[in-house]
Amino acid sequence: MESSFDSEQRRMPNQATLSVDNIGGIDETEVTFQQGVTVLSGRNATNRTSLLQGIMAALGSDRVSLKADADEGGATLSFGDETYHRSLQRGGGTVVTDGDPYLDDPELADLFAFLLESNEARRAVARGDDLRELIMRPVDTEAITAEIEQYEQRKRDIDDRLAELDDLENRLPDLEAKRTRVVDEIDRLQDELETAQAALEDANVDVEERRADQSELEERLDELRETRSELERTRDRVETERESIEALETERAEVEERLDELSTGEETELDRLEAEIDVLQDEKAELSEEISQLQSTIQFNEQLLEESTEILGGGEATDSGPVTDQLLPDDDSETITCWTCGSSVARDQIETTIEQLRSARQDRLEERSDVSAELDEKRSTLDEINENRSAYRRAERRLESIDDEIGRRRDRIDELTAEREALTDEIDDLEATIDDLETEDYGDVLEQHREVNQLEFELERKERERDEIDDEIASIEDQLDERDRLEAEQEDIREALTELRTRIDQIEADAVEAFNEHMENLLDTLEYDNLDRIWIDRTTREVREGRRKVSKSTFDLKIVRSTDDGAAYEDSIDHLSESEREVTGLVFALAGYLVHDVYETVPFMLLDSLEAIDSARIATVVDYFEEYAPFLVVALLEEDAQAIEGDHGVISEI
Repeated sequence: MESSFDSEQRRMPNQATLSVDNIGGIDETEVTFQQGVTVLSGRNATNRTSLLQGIMAALGSDRVSLKADADEGGATLSFGDETYHRSLQRGGGTVVTDGDPYLDDPELADLFAFLLESNEARRAVARGDDLRELIMRPVDTEAITAEIEQYEQRKRDIDDRLAELDDLENRLPDLEAKRTRVVDEIDRLQDELETAQAALEDANVDVEERRADQSELEERLDELRETRSELERTRDRVETERESIEALETERAEVEERLDELSTGEETELDRLEAEIDVLQDEKAELSEEISQLQSTIQFNEQLLEESTEILGGGEATDSGPVTDQLLPDDDSETITCWTCGSSVARDQIETTIEQLRSARQDRLEERSDVSAELDEKRSTLDEINENRSAYRRAERRLESIDDEIGRRRDRIDELTAEREALTDEIDDLEATIDDLETEDYGDVLEQHREVNQLEFELERKERERDEIDDEIASIEDQLDERDRLEAEQEDIREALTELRTRIDQIEADAVEAFNEHMENLLDTLEYDNLDRIWIDRTTREVREGRRKVSKSTFDLKIVRSTDDGAAYEDSIDHLSESEREVTGLVFALAGYLVHDVYETVPFMLLDSLEAIDSARIATVVDYFEEYAPFLVVALLEEDAQAIEGDHGVISEI
């Protein structure tokens, strides 16, 4: 099966050309790289690291230095059909960058692809830094948390809707049974009405045969029937309005109860929280700025240590002896001249300062984490208060709406009641008139009309009831049609939540697995004496974030050695040889490189400062890393470069 790296490598151009001017110790140069390994071979102070910085500059890194005697410089990378450029310009005591580099965000590359001596991933192992924090730094955990909350809210909405659909579906059997009863009642009323109409028709025929002059009676009887029907409809409308008022009054009681539960006396608390949030946001911003400044200062001093020999040497060694010897003063205390201010400082003093800066940066990171946790807590409380206030206002508006609706319906009842009374009076008058018109031969005609009128009205009401039930059943069935879509979306959300909730855990697990696997593979090949195993043990511990205690993962670096007689014992990073530490740091960087799929966005991996590792082991490391990087550029001393086997490019003059 093809790996994603193999596929990415095939899509990538086979060649890249780099032009550099006034970066590090380089005046001007142009080199071409082929896919695979390129070795920068030469003695110290031959601008190998400066060329690596040129690559970094063109790719987008800010961790590059402008030549000490130049005010501007830059790097251009021609890669396939595209050209990328980065310019550097000195001004106001700082170096400003501009242009269109290969990467918009160089963070992943700086951490896991540009493995120079000062690379943070390499140094983290030797310094005993928080390995987990470094691996997880590129992951936007806040964005993941926000996305989880959005999915959880949508899932709650779907759960509520599905519960409503369940309730609706449970109503269907009762509605079907009710419809059956109403249809049976309609059938019965239709039979009775047909019988009553036939009897009335017979009576009317008899009347016509015997008393044709009774037409006025028939008219009054028809009018009575219509009036009775109108009266029944009016009574029905009155009853409907009363039922609506009862429902509204029930809802009003519920809204009033809700209003009692909601509190509006939170204005002071709201103002206090908003003020505290503003203070915490300012504090967090200040801490972030301080952390950024500390990191820049640390990087500057690390680059000063790393580049001092090369920058001061100006590129090549002279006849007066090796450049490294020229930098050593007579009193055996090595000093370094800062290429920005010109002052001389002892190397050990710079190293001590760097350690103090790292400690201060770690303190600020922890302080910012506490501030962030407290800020999240106060924002959550503020959101709750605001939602409470919004709910209160909505309830007040609904209560006003209910009162208005109740008032309108009561006015309507008064109108219908007056109409009903008028219809009742009209019926009384009609019945009196009919009584006067009818004779003893037609004594039962009025009663038959009344019976027909009542049956017609009841039949009409039952048919309306049947139609309403049909509409309700159809509405429920239409709503139930969305269940499949909701359940499918619900399952998608469950999968998305599972993926999001496990994403951070999976990245941590993958990083540990990658480190342990590659560390084991390399140790087997490198054959360090009595070094049995190096691995990361991933554990969890309780830490405080603001007022809360949360579980966080930690990466503990474990080392096992064995004595001459084969007894195993646990050791610490402090007891590793310099070679062993360097290999461990490189493997940790490789783990981050693979876990974050850096090869998908960064075509180059850069290796420098491998002198602590012997030539044979360097060759093994280079051969191992070549499998994972499209373009692997390695800066080596001449004797170390000779140990690299296979078909690869060599650049010996820069």
